[in-house]
Amino acid sequence: MPDDVLIQPLVTEKLTRLMESNHYTFHVRLDANKVEIKKAVQERYPSVSIKKVRTYIVRGKQRSQRTRRGIVHGRTAQHKRAIVTLHPDSEPIDFFEQV
Repeated sequence: MPDDVLIQPLVTEKLTRLMESNHYTFHVRLDANKVEIKKAVQERYPSVSIKKVRTYIVRGKQRSQRTRRGIVHGRTAQHKRAIVTLHPDSEPIDFFEQV
């Protein structure tokens, strides 16, 4: 089940700074709700205790590309992100141990 809900963890510079304050960000399915996300994170990382889950949808952006036939317009795909906040006394999540 956690493989169905959680697509991948997100690691960027900004999100790495958030990890220091026990906030972890994941790509999740568009139809996943907060309860499913919380259960999936607890299944994948059983040693953590989750305080709060926040979700938001990142809308797709319009893109255009110049080709020999003219300009082709399209959109990137939208996706959903979940920010999982852990309790202060919880063990941190280590994304880099699988690498």
